[in-house]
Amino acid sequence: MPSNKIFNDPIYGFISVPSGILMKIIEHPYFQRLRRIKQLGLTHYVYPGAVHTRFNHALGAYYLMTEAIHHLIQKGHLISKEEIEAAQIAILLHDIGHGPFSHVLENSLVNVQHETITLWMMESMNEEFDQELSLAIQLFKGQYHKKFLQQLISSQLDVDRLDYLKRDSFYTGVVEGNIGIDRLIMMMDIKDNELVLEEKAIYTIEKFLSSRRIMYLQVYLHKTALVAEKMLKSLLEKVSKLSVPTLYGSNLLEFIQSEFNYSDVIDRQKFIQQFSNLDDVDIWNLLKQCRNHSDVEISKLATGLLDRKLFKIVISNHDSHIPIHPSLNSDRNLKDSNFKVEFSAYDPSEGEIMIKNKDGNVQALSSFSDLIYLMQNTSRYYSIIS
Repeated sequence: MPSNKIFNDPIYGFISVPSGILMKIIEHPYFQRLRRIKQLGLTHYVYPGAVHTRFNHALGAYYLMTEAIHHLIQKGHLISKEEIEAAQIAILLHDIGHGPFSHVLENSLVNVQHETITLWMMESMNEEFDQELSLAIQLFKGQYHKKFLQQLISSQLDVDRLDYLKRDSFYTGVVEGNIGIDRLIMMMDIKDNELVLEEKAIYTIEKFLSSRRIMYLQVYLHKTALVAEKMLKSLLEKVSKLSVPTLYGSNLLEFIQSEFNYSDVIDRQKFIQQFSNLDDVDIWNLLKQCRNHSDVEISKLATGLLDRKLFKIVISNHDSHIPIHPSLNSDRNLKDSNFKVEFSAYDPSEGEIMIKNKDGNVQALSSFSDLIYLMQNTSRYYSIIS
């Protein structure tokens, strides 16, 4: 009889993972690397408790996927053991392509989205595990005929979002971001091969979207985290342009200075091998080496990030045209010293949350006039002033 591995999660309690392919994936170096990648990047500069990792999040999403599928089966929907396992694998690996500090350095280290890198790494692991990940890859790519399984992995109300909102709220201490996960899962159903939620969950959905909006305003787009992100990106750009290598022993530097042909399978495998060796530790190592660098700007940026002496930044809800500090003009310290960010809690163009009423009819969430305010764009303008 197969044994289970138990993980003690501070949010859900004990998470049970059966031996076999699921534990092989968790024990794989690609997955263990997620222990060394912070979920919220540099947000711990603002919220000291925000030091949880992609490893924590992946396990949490796995737990919610298992709960959601179990609930759907209880409602009479047929989901095979192979499909359950494939969905669990897909959600475990959905973030495996994140680089150091998660979203912070996306498109800075390499001009490839983390979802694409995730797929490449899953395909590489599939070869290693004798094609046991094939169905999971189909689900991840949205190519499987049961659309609701793919929607549990990636949609406007997937288990990924459910976990990261709950988890990020918990670790930052921003209680306004807390959501009613249990009720949302209980209200899930399937109609015409698509994931739907019962109409009586409408206020729980509204709370979920409101919490998402608050988390963006208060956490994900916090000005201090954003200016730290800008400083780190600027530092990496300057280091990558050094004509003479002056930093040694850094996987990060070797990666920055490498060139890859992403259409070439052999070169892609080399890319995966090098990328899988990168984590937050490499960033901190690089910063410590750069603290006393002969280039004044590199040294200033590294010291600022290590000692939390960050550039000053102001925020407004309109384009205020705040004059930037002279030292930030041209290319001395930071590019894009004035920048704008737009977001909405719910964007119907990304796919709708479908609501099933008591008669069994289904309508899109955007048709509920009371929730229009959650679909409006919010714009924020940032200016780095010194």
